[in-house]
Amino acid sequence: MCYQHVIQKLIGYFMCGMTLGACSLLAQDTGDWHESFPPHRIADNLYYVGSRGLASYLITTSEGHILINSCFERTVPLIRTSIEKLGFKLTDVRIILSSHAHGDHVEGQGLMQELTGARVFAMEGDASVISSGGEGQYLYKDRWRPCRVDRVLKDGDKITLGGTTLVAHLTPGHTRGCTTWTMTAMDNGKPRQVVIIGSPNINPGYQLVNNRDYPEISDDFARTFKILKSLPCDIFLGAHGSYYGMESKYAELKANYSSSNPFIDPDGYRAYVEDHEKTYLNTLKKQQNGK
Repeated sequence: MCYQHVIQKLIGYFMCGMTLGACSLLAQDTGDWHESFPPHRIADNLYYVGSRGLASYLITTSEGHILINSCFERTVPLIRTSIEKLGFKLTDVRIILSSHAHGDHVEGQGLMQELTGARVFAMEGDASVISSGGEGQYLYKDRWRPCRVDRVLKDGDKITLGGTTLVAHLTPGHTRGCTTWTMTAMDNGKPRQVVIIGSPNINPGYQLVNNRDYPEISDDFARTFKILKSLPCDIFLGAHGSYYGMESKYAELKANYSSSNPFIDPDGYRAYVEDHEKTYLNTLKKQQNGK
């Protein structure tokens, strides 16, 4: 595809592209979701290319690139700009992944797939939601452009491109197919274990007890915390930069406080998981007691 044609399409969608996806998630919208943020290196071939509030990651390889999270359609131009600032091309993206099937992470996938020709891989439980344009979500009614899913993943599946391998971990609850991604990335000549958390959040309105729409939701969250606690982690990342203190860590990176990589934060990872598990257990107890 002609790169100039890609840019023209992006401009067109940016001007008129809020029609498909702005339903229930619009009520949750915050300014930083659509605010640009400096792209930056996290490890040797791992980069942040998202907005201030919505995390997107680019994994570069000799055979093309992997993008995690396309966010909203209106976020796609921000992602493109970030990729270009880093010296890469949007059209070199070969595989598109996601953290979970909510509009703020996947509404832009159909557009991104069209612009790049990349294959979209999605976890079972979320794949049908993505391909149908949002049908089948628990609680939310947001809709987006239907997106062809080229490969339906199962827990533990591996995605390899150009010598880099990501592992898909099913961490359900937030959505049925919520996915935590792990990979090994080199940093200053050392291998680092990267964990990109899908989401362990219990959003307002989530019902953990007597849930007719998602009966297994509580068991799914319990499974998720068991999995998250079992994963080795050096570099802690997530579906939103706020999960891992992205802005403060980026500021530390720019200020060059030390020779160490600020994104290496195993203690922060463990604390985050423990804190969210406590929230889950407290919410479950309250709902079991009818509160």
